[in-house]
Amino acid sequence: MSANLVRLNRVGLRYATDRYALQSISFDLQRGEFAYITGNNGAGKTTLLKLLFAMEKASEGNILVNNKDLSSLAKGKVFQYRREVGFVFQDFKLLPDLTVYDNVSLPLEIRKMTPSEVDYRVRGVLSLVGLADRARDYPLTLSGGEQQRVAIARSIIGKPFLLLADEPTGNLDADTAREIMSLFLEINEMGTTVVIATHDKALMEEFPSRVIELNKGRVIADRRMMDV
Repeated sequence: MSANLVRLNRVGLRYATDRYALQSISFDLQRGEFAYITGNNGAGKTTLLKLLFAMEKASEGNILVNNKDLSSLAKGKVFQYRREVGFVFQDFKLLPDLTVYDNVSLPLEIRKMTPSEVDYRVRGVLSLVGLADRARDYPLTLSGGEQQRVAIARSIIGKPFLLLADEPTGNLDADTAREIMSLFLEINEMGTTVVIATHDKALMEEFPSRVIELNKGRVIADRRMMDV
């Protein structure tokens, strides 16, 4: 099996107006890697994550993820693919009328897992993110950091091989952001490949790793930050 989990080859996304959101993007990600996608607002960070999550389809080039060619992925296979990839949104996207437990268990309920297996997995991931005692609470009773932890728990409940996070600390204070970053690193150390879109230079310096920098839809730098 190839060491590369993700391979993008001259990927472009062009809208009907002939405006490119992404152009000639090429890079590989190895299994188990931790990487940042960075750049100013409008650089194409979110669009790139959407391509990797099969929410958008490239206009040009090829994207291979876990030996699947996303450019030729049939519509019926997209949902199946997304089961294997986690996505953490900046605005959490939790369902306010469901408890923490039910928000996290939802992906497993859709897969029709047995109640005992669902319970085992939900309790496990809530313990991992430090929310074992908040299972029966509702999202709006939680702090922003706690809501993000719930969102992370939901994104990893299906044991994804790839975890994508779009500005996951953008709405959090500095201390909470550090806690969330530490949680992503812990998930990465368990074997999950993690890709985080962020423009927070301070966090990237505090938690150094590979940085792929975008500008106006192009990769302008691909470097590895080192511990100071």
